[in-house]
Amino acid sequence: MAKLGEDIIGTSGLPPFFKLSNADEVSINAPENRRGDALRTWVRSLSGFQKEALVRSAKTGDTWRLVSDEGPYLNGHDAAPCPLAFLSTGMVASFMNEILALAAQQGVEIRKLRLIQDNFYTMKGSMPKRTMVGGAENIELQVEIDCDLDDKALNEFLINATYASPLNGLMRGQLESLFKLGKNGQELPTAKVAELDAPLFPDPGDHFAKAMPADNDLTLMEPVGPTPKKEVIKGTATGGSSLSDEQDRRLNIGAVAVLREDGLKDLQQMQYSPYGTSFRFLSSEDGRAPDANTLISAGIGFCFMTQFGRFVSMLKLDLPDYRIVQDTHFSLGGASGRTGQAGTADPIETHVYLETSEPDETAQEMLDISEQTCFLHAFCRTDLKTKLKVVRI
Repeated sequence: MAKLGEDIIGTSGLPPFFKLSNADEVSINAPENRRGDALRTWVRSLSGFQKEALVRSAKTGDTWRLVSDEGPYLNGHDAAPCPLAFLSTGMVASFMNEILALAAQQGVEIRKLRLIQDNFYTMKGSMPKRTMVGGAENIELQVEIDCDLDDKALNEFLINATYASPLNGLMRGQLESLFKLGKNGQELPTAKVAELDAPLFPDPGDHFAKAMPADNDLTLMEPVGPTPKKEVIKGTATGGSSLSDEQDRRLNIGAVAVLREDGLKDLQQMQYSPYGTSFRFLSSEDGRAPDANTLISAGIGFCFMTQFGRFVSMLKLDLPDYRIVQDTHFSLGGASGRTGQAGTADPIETHVYLETSEPDETAQEMLDISEQTCFLHAFCRTDLKTKLKVVRI
């Protein structure tokens, strides 16, 4: 099938990921910091399923530009990682942050450490009948480690570290996301989704184009070739499979994390189902590469935006331009932030800006269906656990 839209990411001449040198000029501000870190994420559609995000953190003060694309399963150009890759890599980076911080606090010497994570999602139902629903399943985390803790102490140590991750706040319990809706510059009430009790933020419009990269000699993201094949029950690999009207499929996005000698986390995303290209990320909490919360926040925004693109392309609706402004609020890490507590988070708050000739009711339905089919808003509203496996190396 023909690829959707132009390959703007591949032909732009910009590095796909970069730290902004001029965030204030772009006029993206971080939200009020309620819990320990607050991130504002702007996302716009570029072409087809290609998207661009700017993410500013209240904790770090940094603003990162990131891009996302889809592979053959959505007739994309495969020019950048899929949205779910960002949540997986951000999550495994966050787990590593807490494991290393807790080890330092408790005087545990970790001689070798490698994390292998699997995230699972489902898509079931009919898009024409408006019954299609995205779902999220429990996470599997294999920790390959060399340290002196006995089995019982090591298992307790790793459980405490995963609970300490700020992302724990979105996994544990059931958080209902909140939304504001704008159509052609006018605010509309939401229909089915919960409405945020606040004014609609100003539309960021074309402010994205002002973003300028700071100097950096690191390659922050790059493709590393086809993902190794893996059998996934109800998995998908065929071109355009994610655009079929009726679906009952299971997605599996993996992530492998190791710590480099220079302190950067080397993260490889694994695109098992729908099958596609594997991408390598770098992550850091010191400003050299995108931090874990930035990757997580971008992933949620990217995934939500993809659902608008899927819905309107499958139903042949008019939506030439659309953007969001999303706020995420996380606690500090229980170990890395020295709170000694499990990580917490507030419901995701998202302002949606649609440019469309469709009637108001259709604009409201675009929002409702996009939330209903978004894997990562499902992640937030589902009580999830991390299934832990320990392998000594």
